[in-house]
Amino acid sequence: MTEFSTDAARALAGPSWLVDRRVRAAEDFAAAVPPDVADEEWRYSAIREFDLSEFVPSSQPCAAPTPDFELDSSAVVRTVNGRIVSVESADELSAAGVYVGPLTTAEQGPDLLGAVGSEAAGYFTILNDAFVADPVLIRVPPGVVLHKPIVVTHHVTGDRAAAFPRLVVDIGADAQAEVLDHHTSESGPLLVCPVTELDVSPAGRLGYLNVQQLGSSTWQFCSQLGRAGRDARLTVSTAAFGGGYARTRSDVRLVGRGADCDLSALYFGDGRQGLDFRTYQDHVAADTTSNLLYKGVVSDESRSIYTGLIRVRPDARGTNAFQTNRNLKLGEDAWVESVPNLEIENNDVRCSHASAVGPVDAEQRFYLESRGVPTGEAERLIVAGFLGEVLETLPVKAMREPLRSAIDAKLSRQRRSEGVVS
Repeated sequence: MTEFSTDAARALAGPSWLVDRRVRAAEDFAAAVPPDVADEEWRYSAIREFDLSEFVPSSQPCAAPTPDFELDSSAVVRTVNGRIVSVESADELSAAGVYVGPLTTAEQGPDLLGAVGSEAAGYFTILNDAFVADPVLIRVPPGVVLHKPIVVTHHVTGDRAAAFPRLVVDIGADAQAEVLDHHTSESGPLLVCPVTELDVSPAGRLGYLNVQQLGSSTWQFCSQLGRAGRDARLTVSTAAFGGGYARTRSDVRLVGRGADCDLSALYFGDGRQGLDFRTYQDHVAADTTSNLLYKGVVSDESRSIYTGLIRVRPDARGTNAFQTNRNLKLGEDAWVESVPNLEIENNDVRCSHASAVGPVDAEQRFYLESRGVPTGEAERLIVAGFLGEVLETLPVKAMREPLRSAIDAKLSRQRRSEGVVS
């Protein structure tokens, strides 16, 4: 495929170190074996329906669209087709030594790009390495506490365009920040392969929220790669509503003693969407904790897939790790796969996993209907309560109401398609 060749990677603009890095990745990509459903990692996916040759690396970006939410933030970075189009940052950030902007102009940029991602490289992360155009860096120095979130928006547009956004977040020792990572796209056939690297130093604290509201014909292969040092706290959350087929892989490595991580997701599929999640809770150091809660809803002919692994390394004594995936089916034609797993190499641990798939509880619906609540509203209340457990714990609290509205919009579309009037 000449569109994704070594020469195409070399032709992208950027400093020499980035060009060299892209070329090496393109050579690795050319030698890589494409994923297939025969691979356990891709067993339930739609990968056989994907054809990379249908897409081309995106051209220069246009203006970034205005998000449909308002947020009191300390900085905003907007990208289109993986290229930065604007950076707005409060003066107090630079005064505190916080960097928000292009990674290529940051002093430590070459060392930070790939520092976490290289530990969980896969087919689509290598593709991102080869064609990343304009990586974004958020760097919070030791001891700095940010009281307002940093917002990064990514938009994809064009004729069968492929985009490769890259976000690197580096949190210094005893520093604290929240980051909103918001992804949208146009309605035509598009490909987006975002990679996010989250690195939290000892005693650092990071709350990261990814909101995925892509167009209905977009293919997404997303990688979220986290690393937490000694006594660090990392929260990695996802809210997924869009895409034709949207896959998100979340890898978190707890490498320092006492590190703590929460992973959460809420998702709602309708039409013929496919929402696919794969998680890794990798306990490397002793006395580490991870708690995962993924809750989703599927309606119409949509499908959701969850496969997760808790891995406890030989030296990770005192691990506490929990993994829960629960799903609601709002129709007989919706489909769910839920496969949690454990891999434990130390006896001094507390680990558990659980999954559940089922329809809306008939007794709950009857209870509400018997008290005069219309059928459509009764279902809305039940779904809202089901997803609310995750919604109320998401970082970036100001996004909870817009996400509630996104859930309501999904339910309204379903009721209209069924001819239900509330």
